Amino acid sequence: MITLKTSDLNPVQLQNYLQYAIAPRPICFASTIDKAGHVNLSPFSFFNIFSTNPPLCVFSPARRIRDNTTKHTLENVLEVKECVINIVNYSMVQQMSLSSTEYALGVNEFDKSGFTMLPSKLVKPPRVAEAPVQLECMVTEVIHLGENPGAGNLILAEIKLIHIKEEILDGEGRIDQEKIDLVARLGGDWYCRVTKDNLFKVPKPLTTLGIGVDALPEGVRNSVVLTGNDLGMLGNISSFPSAEEVDRIMMLTEVKEVLDATIGDTVNRTRELHELAKHLLVGGKIELALKVVLL
Repeated sequence: MITLKTSDLNPVQLQNYLQYAIAPRPICFASTIDKAGHVNLSPFSFFNIFSTNPPLCVFSPARRIRDNTTKHTLENVLEVKECVINIVNYSMVQQMSLSSTEYALGVNEFDKSGFTMLPSKLVKPPRVAEAPVQLECMVTEVIHLGENPGAGNLILAEIKLIHIKEEILDGEGRIDQEKIDLVARLGGDWYCRVTKDNLFKVPKPLTTLGIGVDALPEGVRNSVVLTGNDLGMLGNISSFPSAEEVDRIMMLTEVKEVLDATIGDTVNRTRELHELAKHLLVGGKIELALKVVLL
């Protein structure tokens, strides 16, 4: 492992390391307007939701590294403290990227990128009609983080109205994570797409107190088969099964086959039981997997 001292790196090097490592990042596609009525549309990947009560997003138009200039988005929200955060999905990503071109003041990126301006209900900047979700926001604060190239400017945007396209909702009226088809920013020219094939769930350990990885037997913790993710799932179970429950699974066909095939061979028995447990974990049978590794 290499260790880098940030003070020894120039801004370009810092940007490269950090933006490749701290990823994926959601994209704030912000529409703003100045006092003269000039509309600006620009994407920022230094962005996230930071509060739900009040509902608050934060994004940061950083000072340009090459010449230390500021961006029209920052200048606009200092004049008109309103913005719309338009969520970007895959069908928009190429046009969104085009809108990041540094056009001159007064040039409307909606026109250049081919997006449709949709009047907002509460704020002056228009919405992007093609965006699956549009957040009308009031800018409550702008925090300048420095005057050097690459310094961020945190824009605190309180969400006042949320517009959601009905086609991305599920049967219960919630946003369907598969239907929204989100994209996110990585380093350099790289992006990623949230598709059905790369979605997975991790149960939150909020309702129960997991036994923890440290409570698992040493032979399980040091398994040559089970990964850290596997151990994390086992450690999230709230309690150990009883000895009787563990004994009963020896009658299961797949368990019995392993036991019969490894009589007198402790090393292979452990490995094959852990392989079986790993297969069960993939299938979501976490409690049964724990019983298997405890045999």
